[in-house]
Parts: sequence; structure tokens; C-alpha cells
Amino acid sequence: MTAPKVYKTEAIVLRRMNLGEADRILTLYSPNLGKFRAMAKGVRRPMSKLGGHLELLTQTALMLARGQNLDIVTQSQTINSFLPLRENLWRASLAIYAAELVDQFTVEHVENRPVYKLLVDTLHRLCQAQDGELALRYFELNLLTHLGYKPELHRCLGCTSPLEPTTNFFTSSGGGALCPRCKETEPQAQPISLNALKVMRFLQDQEYAKVHKLKISAELGRELEQLMRHYIRYILERQVKSVEFLDRLRREG
Repeated sequence: MTAPKVYKTEAIVLRRMNLGEADRILTLYSPNLGKFRAMAKGVRRPMSKLGGHLELLTQTALMLARGQNLDIVTQSQTINSFLPLRENLWRASLAIYAAELVDQFTVEHVENRPVYKLLVDTLHRLCQAQDGELALRYFELNLLTHLGYKPELHRCLGCTSPLEPTTNFFTSSGGGALCPRCKETEPQAQPISLNALKVMRFLQDQEYAKVHKLKISAELGRELEQLMRHYIRYILERQVKSVEFLDRLRREG
């Protein structure tokens, strides 16, 4: 069956790249199309009707025409601009990090509605959260789950025994926790405190309505962040670019 020459979808703008004097190539994430790229012609001109509806992190309703290499955005209408993100540099930076993770972890034209919903929900949560760190940890763990990288946090990867309530270890290469006895098999495994393990399990297993009520210390928050960073960097085989900017903001803030 021949694909229609014009089609509609909604999407989040993950990334933009200027092309020529007035055009942009957009990286978009859609509930029914997954990640895809499209051309927005003339979008950078002051009088463009598309411009305000295709900003970074905007949820937008699109009409596109099929092109030879890239499809062309012909119409766009904002669904949600997530205005609080644009009024606060820290919130915006967290949201850009979330969008970058989706971009880095996904391939084009693979539908994953749970990932789309998770991203939209996370942008809403970052608009409302005081600092957004807990919302981001919830996003990371659930994104990994939806994409097949869910870490094992209940049983030891080595001996499969239930983890004891003590300091255990987390191995990025194995994708989960090790008991103290099996740690010797993974020299690069990092210690994971009992509280960090409990919080990660809670984030992994519970709805956000319960998660957002958690109160965690700055020290525990930093431990969780570092554990997730190491795991994500191992899977992607590179550091996420926006991490450096987040660290700089934190130092200056």
C-alpha cells in the first residue's frame, strides 16, 4: 500500500540544526513514528509561521509532506511549550539532558509510545519540580526499562541470591547489583549504599505520584546521580554532552 504523500503526527522537538540561511533540520520524537528527522523550510525567517511552534522541547502537532531525503514540515501548531522550562536555566538544562538521552538511546523510525509518554510527562514534571533531580532519576531508570536496559536491583547478578541489607556493589558492565562476595568478579563495580539501592528500587517499581514525595539528602542524591551516569555512559560508550553544562551550572549556582 502506497504511503500518503501528506501525513499528521505530534512530536517533541529533541534537537535542531541550522541549514543554509533560513532552514532547519529537526530531530523529532513521535508516539507513532519514534524518532525521525524533518526539514523546516524558511523557519528562521522573522515572518515564518512555523518558527514559534518548532522551538526546542516544544510538543507540537505537525503536518508533513514526504520528501526525497527528508520529509518537509508544512504546518505546525504548539500543543505545549512548557513555558516554565524557558524561564529557568536549571530546569531547561535538565529538560535538554532528558531530550538528549532519548535522542542518544533511540534509533530512527522505531515506535515506542511509552518512551514518548515518559518524555512528555517528564517535561511536565520538570516544569513543576523545585530542583528536578528526583524527576530526572525517575526518568533515567524508566527510560532504561522501556529500552531493555533495566538494571537488576533485587538479586545478585553473580550468585542470584537476594541482596542483603548492607553495602552492595553496582556493575555497569553487568547491568545491576552484586553482593559483597561476588564483587571480586567485577573489579570495576562501584559501592552502592543501602539507601541508594532502596531509592533506585522505589524509582524503578513505583508510580511517580508516590516517587515525588520522597525526601533524599544531597549526599544520597549525588550518589544516585553518579551511579546513573556511569551506567548510562557505559551503555552509550560516551558521555552525554549536556552533563558538562549541568555540572558547570551546579558549580556556579
